[in-house]
Amino acid sequence: MARLHLFDLDGTLLHGTSAPVEISRQLGLEAETVELDRVMSAGRMSPPEYAARVYALWAELTVAEVAAAFDGAPWLARIRDVWAEIRAAGDYCAVVSLSPSFFVERLLDWGAHAAFGSRFPAVPFVDPVDPAGLLDGAAKVTIADRLCAEFGVGRADCVAYGDSMSDRELFRVVPVSVAVNADGHLAGLATYSYTGRDLWDAYELTRGVR
Repeated sequence: MARLHLFDLDGTLLHGTSAPVEISRQLGLEAETVELDRVMSAGRMSPPEYAARVYALWAELTVAEVAAAFDGAPWLARIRDVWAEIRAAGDYCAVVSLSPSFFVERLLDWGAHAAFGSRFPAVPFVDPVDPAGLLDGAAKVTIADRLCAEFGVGRADCVAYGDSMSDRELFRVVPVSVAVNADGHLAGLATYSYTGRDLWDAYELTRGVR
């Protein structure tokens, strides 16, 4: 039976940062977004409020700046190697993140079968953010179920990789999970824990598990 590997982005594939922080760095607004991330992580801000705040910060954002943020971000090593290995094994890999879809979907070019993020308007912004398109922890489970149906697998065939409480609900419904550079709360829910900067090492923890 094939397996579906589900990867978080912020703090997981990205080491010690988030896509919004990396985008804001291009605009000289890194500190403001780090603070928004801190408040959001503490549960004192809803996803719609967070999206509205970063949308306002990014009023002048360009496609070139998004590309620079993506290219310059501190990615874990060997992401593409892991995804190529997953594909070669007949398995599937997907990224499901609360970060903006226009950033997350760039990972399709690295070999992900699917990439989902909170739905933001196209850059440069003309339209407002639609709150209905924003993701949260529960939405990760919904998307995982949709991908299972698409790829012909079940929750029992899933492996989740994440770092924070937004991954908690997904970790609770899949049999194998890897806490990647995670806080203690999530690590306690995970099958395995990995600390480091090479995704291959985190992936190898799951290779013998079927």
